[in-house]
Amino acid sequence: MTKRYTLHIYLAGAVAARAGDEMSGPALMLTAFALAGSTVDASSLLAGITISAAVGGPLLGALLDRTGRPGRLLAGALLLYTAGLGTILVGLGRLPFAVTLVIAVATGLLGPALSGGWTAQLPRVVPGEYLPRANALDAMTFSVASLAGPALAGGAAEALGAPSAVVVSAVLITLALPVAWMLPARPGPVRGVRTSVISDLAAGMRVITGRPPLVRVTLTSTVCCIAQGMLMACIPALGERVLGGASRGAVLLSCVAISALGANAVLARFPRSVDPETIVWAGALVQAAALALAMWGQPVALIVAVLVAGVGEGPQLAALFAVRHREAPDHLRGQIFTTGASLKITGFALGAAVAGPLVAWSLLGALGLAASVAALAALAFFTIPSVTANSPADSTRGDVTG
Repeated sequence: MTKRYTLHIYLAGAVAARAGDEMSGPALMLTAFALAGSTVDASSLLAGITISAAVGGPLLGALLDRTGRPGRLLAGALLLYTAGLGTILVGLGRLPFAVTLVIAVATGLLGPALSGGWTAQLPRVVPGEYLPRANALDAMTFSVASLAGPALAGGAAEALGAPSAVVVSAVLITLALPVAWMLPARPGPVRGVRTSVISDLAAGMRVITGRPPLVRVTLTSTVCCIAQGMLMACIPALGERVLGGASRGAVLLSCVAISALGANAVLARFPRSVDPETIVWAGALVQAAALALAMWGQPVALIVAVLVAGVGEGPQLAALFAVRHREAPDHLRGQIFTTGASLKITGFALGAAVAGPLVAWSLLGALGLAASVAALAALAFFTIPSVTANSPADSTRGDVTG
């Protein structure tokens, strides 16, 4: 590890940025509902800041790969993201909602900076032999953020008012700015700086679609995110019908985050115990089983189900990162990570959008569909041949030491 920039600094910044990100969605929804009084406006605002990541991720990744100091570009993206949150907050109730929604969409373009863009820099923080353990610890920051973010949003909104929750989320992301700024520079000359961004985007997509391991884990994790979005749409109804109150659904999300955190803590102790590709497809099956168990409709079974879901989600994320680090060429690493993050975010949003109307018709039907989608994710892994005729040779794989 570098003397001036350690893994502890990296993880602290990642937790702050990702907790702020996880907090921003619920905070914006609560604020939009409080100021506009419309559930439609509230959900539209969340959808706007989420769905645009599909476009922003690949472009942001390509730009990160073209600079010798990606940390400074990452810091700029975080700064613009916080500025976007502040502009949305100021605009609610003062500007036409359509204008505020456009601002939310523009802000969402930078969302992958807090996930894939940050993780792509990890090989420049730790030596290659420490990367598997560091990778598991990095995945844990997502679990910590998903546990702390919504709780902080609800607590801040209750104590200080919904708009204050947006302010707190922006402050958390701002705290990560110096950590991003200080990220180690890319060693050696930057490749591809004389090519166009479009050419870089095409090169990145060729790597993602041309390397079977990347195709497998990207497809499986994205389909799993569709199932996770469906579960998210079911949470309020599950809380109301099984636990006695819609607000108690937040407990279920906490259980998922806690078990994911615990599972990744174990994985961090034994980072090389199981092949990461095996963890990716097995994690999908674990999530499918958990969603099927949730259909039982009993409180204890439901709690066990979400705990099991976390055991599937946490290690799957760490394994996904491990495969990306192993397969990604250094000069395209940022794009591969942010594109993957964009696909996952879009899949989650799609799953939530599809399951929302279905829950109103049949909660069991929505859970059953989610379980089927998660099982399909595991099946999709094996539909991709392990070797293709045009897959790159091992010699072209990314150097995990960055």
